[in-house]
Amino acid sequence: MNKLLQIHPNDNCLVALTDLQPGKYAYGEGLDLEVKETIPAKHRIALTDLPKGTILTHYGVSVGRTMSDVPSGTRLTTENLKHVADPSEIRQIDYQWQQPKVTPFRDRTFMGYHRADGKVGTANYWLFVPLVFCENRNLRVIEETLNTTLGYKKENDYIRFAKELLGEAQEENRTTSSRVFENIDGIRFLYHDGGCGGTRQDSETLLRLLAGYVHHPNVAGATVLSLGCQHAQIDWFKQVQKELYPNSEKPVIYLEQQQVKSEEQLIKKAISSTLEQLKEANKVSRKPAPLSKLVVGLECGGSDGFSGISANPAVGHASDMITTLGGSTILSEFPELNGVEQNLIDRCVDLKVAEKFVALQNAYANRAVAAGSGFDMNPSPGNIKDGLITDAIKSAGAAKKGGYAPVADVLDYTEPVTRAGLNLLCTPGNDVESTTGMAGSGANIMLFTTGLGTPTGNPVTPVIKIATNTKLAESMPDIIDVNAGGVISGEKTIEQLGEEILEEVIQVACGKQTKAMQLDQNDFILWKRGVSL
Repeated sequence: MNKLLQIHPNDNCLVALTDLQPGKYAYGEGLDLEVKETIPAKHRIALTDLPKGTILTHYGVSVGRTMSDVPSGTRLTTENLKHVADPSEIRQIDYQWQQPKVTPFRDRTFMGYHRADGKVGTANYWLFVPLVFCENRNLRVIEETLNTTLGYKKENDYIRFAKELLGEAQEENRTTSSRVFENIDGIRFLYHDGGCGGTRQDSETLLRLLAGYVHHPNVAGATVLSLGCQHAQIDWFKQVQKELYPNSEKPVIYLEQQQVKSEEQLIKKAISSTLEQLKEANKVSRKPAPLSKLVVGLECGGSDGFSGISANPAVGHASDMITTLGGSTILSEFPELNGVEQNLIDRCVDLKVAEKFVALQNAYANRAVAAGSGFDMNPSPGNIKDGLITDAIKSAGAAKKGGYAPVADVLDYTEPVTRAGLNLLCTPGNDVESTTGMAGSGANIMLFTTGLGTPTGNPVTPVIKIATNTKLAESMPDIIDVNAGGVISGEKTIEQLGEEILEEVIQVACGKQTKAMQLDQNDFILWKRGVSL
């Protein structure tokens, strides 16, 4: 295999696929470059002499401007390169694309939970929802009680380890290994710090997000706890649900603490009424569903210099196959679309969709600038250390998760997916804020690529973790589900890996547990619509 890669024929930089020492290396048939210094794997190298002020092109788009002369064969760094993004405009749309071959998957199904509104869940959870942070303590008591009683909680390895250190005899795990309710995958609790004390907009955003979780296809029903005096009132929550999900028929239990004589009575009532509903929810079992019922979120976090070369393009191919099969996918993280807006605008199905994308992206970018920040500040120290030295480089690779399908719809934060095809969802680049938002918009599976390793999961949506490189997959096997390193080594093509990812999606949709699920990694963070990159 070549040790250097030119991603696009117009690029004036290359990517080191392995650690390089000074010497001559091939990057294509009959093409080579004299590397003049030690270059770490994943980093970008000047293909030609780049005088100060030269625009660096990568993935075929502008990603930076040199701040000093950069000789060919030397590394591009934060010291000699600054972020630049191509401007974008709305223009006549006439997008054509070549759909991938999906014959092997055309008649495939997954075993899911069918809901009355026509959606299909890949899991079946009961949800506890606090309308205000004051109820978090009560949730913790209920969580301990129900998870232990119903067989969802087992003595973990760390408890056994601590007992051994204390010299205690090994005991059998007293929690039953079998669930009381066979068709209920778990009880989930959405802890948060909102509902009161902030702005009315904060409370409305929270209620819209919580509505998305209550009416999520992976949720059988919910128990809602309210204190009674907070901004986020029960009546307001009911109005939001009716507005966003008018066809949903989920059973929802509402309890208000200030209308009950004691905290003990509230907790007992929550437990008893929930158990009654669980008996009904347990009657629903998995049944075959077409792949068109998949709604797959596309996320990257802890990205590295290989993200846009291996895992993200493979996820993009899987996304294209899912949309070709009639399913929906969600590409979020608007700060990580900076610099590739024109490509996405040109792929929108009509001008109305394009205009909404531009309006949301510009408003978000302007808020960041007004706060003294900007999308160019998005890359984290870990991103930079592993080769993503400008936001445009990071964005050009991150957008690969969206494949080549037309953009069917653009959604603001908390808006539900209603159209098949590729959807753009306005969220921050922050991993958990983004995944929380995608689940709230209806993603019943999520694909999460990572080059550095991140344990992110979600309370109701299975998250499949895909390593961009083999070193990560081997060093963190407890959090990685799929290894994309074969693309870097030349053992697999993007298309082959994309098909493997879709196969994994089907298995998880049928009930296979992801590593994040095994670790009970149930991350939930509300985006309050402030500047979060």
